[in-house]
Amino acid sequence: MGFSLGPLAEAAGYKLLAFESLGSSNEDALERARAGETGPLWVATRHQTSGKGRRGRAWETPQGNLAASLLLTVDLPRPRAATLGFVAGLALSRAVSDVAPRIAVRVGIDGLDEPRTRLTLKWPNDVLADGAKLAGILLEVEELPDGRLAVVTGIGVNVAASPEGLPYPVTSLKDLGADISAEALFQAFADAWVGFHDLWDRGRDLTEIRRLWLAQAAGIGAPVAVRLGESILRGTFETLDEEGRLIVLTEQGERQTVAAGEVHFGAAASVAS
Repeated sequence: MGFSLGPLAEAAGYKLLAFESLGSSNEDALERARAGETGPLWVATRHQTSGKGRRGRAWETPQGNLAASLLLTVDLPRPRAATLGFVAGLALSRAVSDVAPRIAVRVGIDGLDEPRTRLTLKWPNDVLADGAKLAGILLEVEELPDGRLAVVTGIGVNVAASPEGLPYPVTSLKDLGADISAEALFQAFADAWVGFHDLWDRGRDLTEIRRLWLAQAAGIGAPVAVRLGESILRGTFETLDEEGRLIVLTEQGERQTVAAGEVHFGAAASVAS
């Protein structure tokens, strides 16, 4: 099976370029934007050889996993364009639930426990399953000569395998018992994206996106440590503001707004340094 768009994405006018192997789907999409491509264009591969995560870190995409990037051209301020990351998180969570419903919800033994979702969203850019990283999201923005922004929203999903040697727990769909192909997940994701992108409404109103994201958020009410350059902000993850920024209730009882940072929740927050 090759990569293909779902019916909703096709009807909405999205385009697709698919590769068996690629250096970086984000970089490929950005190069096309620099050459005049305006999108909406998906670039997808099941093997990425030089992918990257946030802060320039390497992100491994071995054969059988999914790397996909969407190029859009928008006329928005950078902070509002960056909220497309929340659209990606919601769409990816929905896609995983659609193609692998058995792993999306955990039901207690003999029905003694309430069913609960196994998929959560970690601010600002991760999808977790049972608290382990299943996917990462990387959003990159460049200004075009006409003043508009080329926005590339990239995802890396551990479909067939999860990387080793990381300082945090990771998992894959295969680890979770789901025999799903990268191509099937991409098709579901591309269609799910259309619905959440429409809800985003060109960035005009984040109210519903914010509500839906918070309903799946990892770590609300839990200890949080946020690395901000050379300093660490500690407190409790309280909520997101209307622009999608993290609100931390500090140990001194003050509320601080965080637009970007490396986040550790729960027990990991106490040892972050």
